[in-house]
Amino acid sequence: MLETMLRLQQQLNDETNGQGWEQGVTNQGKRIDWRRCIWLEAAELVESYPWKHWKNIAAQPDYDNIRIEAVDIWHFVMSEALRLNALEKGGDIADLAWRITTTDTYKAFAAGTGEKSEDLYDQIETVESFVAALFAGASVEELTARFFDVARLGDLDLPALYSLYVGKNILNRFRQDHGYKEGSYTKIWDGREDNVVMQELLEKNPGIEPEALYAALETVYPG
Repeated sequence: MLETMLRLQQQLNDETNGQGWEQGVTNQGKRIDWRRCIWLEAAELVESYPWKHWKNIAAQPDYDNIRIEAVDIWHFVMSEALRLNALEKGGDIADLAWRITTTDTYKAFAAGTGEKSEDLYDQIETVESFVAALFAGASVEELTARFFDVARLGDLDLPALYSLYVGKNILNRFRQDHGYKEGSYTKIWDGREDNVVMQELLEKNPGIEPEALYAALETVYPG
């Protein structure tokens, strides 16, 4: 599952940014910074918690959104891992997958044996520790290990992460094909965000193949 996700992310980046994006620039000359992408998404995840002492103090964490934000972060974590792997190791994706899957943290995540604190402030600190490692020059192994700790906050295990990632990967492809970069894409579908529609399609069609999900999105897209 991990190697499949890495290959899908490589394909998405190749199609969206052009060949050679690992050098840090798109085929249109736009600079790429995956680490900035990660910390901004991490900030959005933190906003899913009622951490503000002056607002909605009795609210509960929005774990549905935490799961979605974690999957968005995973896109960028894999992109940064692919970039580092290309520059440091020659870009062999099978080797990259092996490096990650042989870590103890991945093994625990894949086995579903990890735990999370029930204290929401501890959970927020887990995200902040992940971001701190990101800016401390974390290796591929450490960066992905810290991410798996974040994924647990949304009660994600490996199969759930895989399912949601594949769904979001296809949605991202769909967005690009329908004018997302040019600004003509419609993100709200009959009053609901496209993320919500995608999740409903996954729930109604467990095990749906990626191309079948793409076709299903095309059927209901109002744009």
